[in-house]
Amino acid sequence: MATFDRTKDNPLALKTPPGTAEFTMHADTKDGVAILVCTVGKTVLHYDARCIQDLHAMLKARGDWMDLGGADEQKPAKEGTVEAWGRSSKNPVGGWYGLKKGLRGRFGVYVPPLMEALGLCELEHNPKNNRMRAK
Repeated sequence: MATFDRTKDNPLALKTPPGTAEFTMHADTKDGVAILVCTVGKTVLHYDARCIQDLHAMLKARGDWMDLGGADEQKPAKEGTVEAWGRSSKNPVGGWYGLKKGLRGRFGVYVPPLMEALGLCELEHNPKNNRMRAK
């Protein structure tokens, strides 16, 4: 499994799947837990770092394309999407991979480009309705 060890001083610059917004991602620890720190402008989101291996394993088992379906925490995620899986009680952490209350969504927007950069998935880059699948 690919490791992600970029630091705050050396974050990875990424773009959302449609290529319309830039953000950075780096690894850190919070309360003894490995996290991903996603910075979008002045907004900082945190995701449990194990989401990388968990999402990759789920996509491998699925074996096919899956819609991303990014949505803010306050909005419902479309069923059967990466976003819905990232907040489902049926995923390996039993709920949200997003860790900052109020900013736990957008999993399907920010985690897939990181996984693509790590060589773990194929990711579409259409204006809308993008999908991903495991490599």
